[in-house]
Amino acid sequence: MAEVRLDKISKSFGDTKAIDDVTMTIENGDFVVLLGPTGAGKTTTLRLISGLETLDSGSVHIGGRAVNSETPAQRDVAMVFQQYSLYPHLSVRDNLAFPLRSPILKTPEDEITCKVNEIAEILQIPHKLDNKATELSGGEMQRVSIGRALVRDPSIYLMDEPLSSLDAKLRADLRVELKRIQSDLGSTLLYVTHDQIEAMTMATHVGVLRDGKLVQYGTPREIYENPNSVYVASRLGLPRINVLPSEMFAGNHKGPQMGLRPENITQGDGIEARVVRAEHLGDQTRLHLTLNGQPITTIADPHVNYVPDQPISISPKNPLYFDANGARIT
Repeated sequence: MAEVRLDKISKSFGDTKAIDDVTMTIENGDFVVLLGPTGAGKTTTLRLISGLETLDSGSVHIGGRAVNSETPAQRDVAMVFQQYSLYPHLSVRDNLAFPLRSPILKTPEDEITCKVNEIAEILQIPHKLDNKATELSGGEMQRVSIGRALVRDPSIYLMDEPLSSLDAKLRADLRVELKRIQSDLGSTLLYVTHDQIEAMTMATHVGVLRDGKLVQYGTPREIYENPNSVYVASRLGLPRINVLPSEMFAGNHKGPQMGLRPENITQGDGIEARVVRAEHLGDQTRLHLTLNGQPITTIADPHVNYVPDQPISISPKNPLYFDANGARIT
């Protein structure tokens, strides 16, 4: 495994700036998640690191060496694409073994067998090893695609939303497994997603991208508790942060906009809001309110029944403040 450093990298496609002067260091052994909506530049960043796209400017360093002029094979990266990219005429066993049989690795067959069986157990597909790739479900194909990267021991794993096509239970199981594998191997992993749960549960560090720019980088807790803008604050947290005019609540305020996480809204005193609907989720109730025409979401006691138009007094606790442009005021 190796440290990966991006030094002021940029990439444009025509008039579109896909990546704009991004600088970031992925330390050896880190699990870094790039988070952002479609079009933010997440996948392009992965492709620039892997060598599948050519830089317009800047440099990529893997293990201390500049790799701008190296081919993807020379860079020694393992990439998992959002689409399966399997060889349909090969069995699952041979798809998993394919990277190990490359002329570069030349792995002995007994070692290949051992590694393939180990990864198949982790991904819960040992009974599918002799099936053709075309005989698998979509979720099984994606597991094979992930497994084809995991059999390797590259400088860095690059994963482009690899769990997006899986069902909820398997996605949750594989989140745990991927984190365990990464931790046990001490591997360096860069993972792209728009799913904040994946970012919060797996990452050692999160990079938030917006329109090709890296707008904040830190641990999931740092990003959640100390976002530097409304945009970043809205990337992490479910339900999403409430952004309201500060003047809605009495008191001295640091800025015109107030950000309130759902858990930072207290009930019982303050100003009166009205219940729109209550979502009962078992361990909690997600309460949707309206206050002077502004929608607000908060977390409520799961053992209390709420009815539409019921009045509830609320007040802010530990609010975040933002200026008119959405920048954080500390």
